[in-house]
Amino acid sequence: MVDRRGAPFLGEYQHALDAKGRFILPARFREQLGDVAYVTSEEDGCLALWRPEEFDVKAAEIRDRARQGERNVQRAFFAGAMEASPDRQGRVAIPQGLREFAGLERDVVVVGLYDHIEIWDAAAWRRTKQVGEERLAAGDGASAPTS
Repeated sequence: MVDRRGAPFLGEYQHALDAKGRFILPARFREQLGDVAYVTSEEDGCLALWRPEEFDVKAAEIRDRARQGERNVQRAFFAGAMEASPDRQGRVAIPQGLREFAGLERDVVVVGLYDHIEIWDAAAWRRTKQVGEERLAAGDGASAPTS
């Protein structure tokens, strides 16, 4: 078996929360994540699942923002952050407060964003993805080839 820990997270997967607020992490992501992970709130209204080394990078960014006067962002980020490692069946439990923050009730989308995983309410993800696809198609933020 190839050790995939540290490999980029890519792709999009549809899942549903169970009655205990857990979702099944895609097998590929489980291989890449390893045994320890952290779940946090994200600025776009979704949740993020981080490997310890990427969580440390994100935590440093949040602490830097606090030094620049955004202490409430630091408070909200760290107060909601929890260890959330997959169990033997690959399920990840999302605490109630974080589910409420992200509006997660049943249908969720698990998305790889290279250095972390995002967990979205399915309807919110469709809207967010559509905006991103429109911007990609229009060439916003990227240099368009010249002819």
